[in-house]
Amino acid sequence: MKSNFSSIIIDDEQLARQLVKKYLEDFPEVEVIAECENGFEGIKVIQEKKPDFIFLDIQMPKLSGFEMLELLENPPEIIFTTAYDQYAIKAFELNAVDYLLKPFSFERFKSAVTKILEKMANEKQRDVSYNVLLSSKNTDEKLDKILIKDGSKIHVIPLEEVELIEAQDDYVYVHTNASKYLKQKTMKYFEEHLDQTNFVRIHRSFIVASKTIKQIDLLEKESYQVTLHNGKKLPVSKTGYQKLKELFK
Repeated sequence: MKSNFSSIIIDDEQLARQLVKKYLEDFPEVEVIAECENGFEGIKVIQEKKPDFIFLDIQMPKLSGFEMLELLENPPEIIFTTAYDQYAIKAFELNAVDYLLKPFSFERFKSAVTKILEKMANEKQRDVSYNVLLSSKNTDEKLDKILIKDGSKIHVIPLEEVELIEAQDDYVYVHTNASKYLKQKTMKYFEEHLDQTNFVRIHRSFIVASKTIKQIDLLEKESYQVTLHNGKKLPVSKTGYQKLKELFK
């Protein structure tokens, strides 16, 4: 069975690492991609290999498990494995998934690993669902809203509020009357998925809502610009001008 999750064991005791690996034989979906004997090695390997989760001892020479975590910007999920019960509260304050007190049984270990796998599987499913929601393979399907992910927040912007979409390297700015939002999509995507009776690509860098266009002006021979109701002036390409003529004929 192909492994779905990667883990690293960080413990200064070889027998403790061997026990974790032995217990993990019952979890073929977990691959141990590295073993570390101390916190310094653990930091380096975590940054290089980026595991899904780690088994972490607390009391280790030179650098404790807690000190190691303080030096990591984005630590992975954690199951603590330790012989000391006095650190449990601090461990859970650091959002540990579980705290295994040595010597632990296979049943206790199984409970911890099952818990962390379920947690990560649920998070992975949420990410997949979000990506499916945000992407459409069918170019005939028209958008009725634009979803913007901003950290842990998701903004839902009705198309009626969108005035302008502006190219920005590999992203676009979605402008509304109240604000603007950065989204990782191409202009081509929006050109294909927006209703062309309501939105028109006037230039390689601009898609505008037709209702926001106040006037079209000839600047010089075959050179045009549009003025929006908010006063913004935008260039119009030759292709864009033909689209405008079709739209407003």
